Amino acid sequence: MADPRLRSALESGRFVVAPGIFDMISARIADGMGFECLYITGFGTVASHLGVADAGIATYTDMVGRVGAMARGCRTPVIADADTGYGGLLNVRHTVMGYEAAGVSGIQLEDQEMPKKCGHTPGRRVIPAEEMALKIRVAAETRRDPDFLIVARTDARTTLGLAEAIRRGRIYAEAGADVVFIESPESEAEMAEIGRAIRKPLLANMVEGGRTPILPAERLRALGYAIAIYPAIGFLAAAAALERAYAHLKRHGDSAALGESYGFARMTELMGFPEVWEFERRWAEEAGR
Repeated sequence: MADPRLRSALESGRFVVAPGIFDMISARIADGMGFECLYITGFGTVASHLGVADAGIATYTDMVGRVGAMARGCRTPVIADADTGYGGLLNVRHTVMGYEAAGVSGIQLEDQEMPKKCGHTPGRRVIPAEEMALKIRVAAETRRDPDFLIVARTDARTTLGLAEAIRRGRIYAEAGADVVFIESPESEAEMAEIGRAIRKPLLANMVEGGRTPILPAERLRALGYAIAIYPAIGFLAAAAALERAYAHLKRHGDSAALGESYGFARMTELMGFPEVWEFERRWAEEAGR
């Protein structure tokens, strides 16, 4: 079942900040931070799972198991990237059923042609708006829980311009999307225009080094946005930390002077070892009796 707290937050007007998670370590850490929502990033999940570009290589089967593990491991509501729905209308229905059963509270579907590409990279092409509207209608009809959110993303801005992206956002809202996601506007002025034009909760994609300016949460709210996702913040930080640690080991041949790290004791606690040890102690006592 979808977590009703996410829809409630949007309906009450609270601005939602959602960090990107991409594996179970990032999921557990983010889950303990008190966010109202977490975002399962396609880029990061594909990178960590398959080690390849987010370029339409990952399939529904690759993703649904990873999405389910992260959703089940979190107490926080989760929105998950589902690319194009992995095909046509029948694929979209199957994907919505699978993601909802996996325990996420929202699914993101986009209007790119297959194979899709990361939204802040060049060469993206979109399907006709009417085809995407049908996908949104199928998704809305398929969901069983009314608290399960449908996030409709358009990648039309980069190749077809802002006016077409806004037109599509309106069409997708009318088709049944709960949240509209216009990918990669290129200025604050464009974001303001989107906020004035679309009367549905809007999602802003804050990608460090991407095409869209990074703005504070209060400014995004003032521009008319309801959610800000930060899909790359976790895997960029993790990659930088890993690079520093491995470079230190290669250079010095040890980890003694590496400096501050997360700490092995903290990691064992994060992964649930105390519960394992308590379970083993209890059943060792039972066996002894």
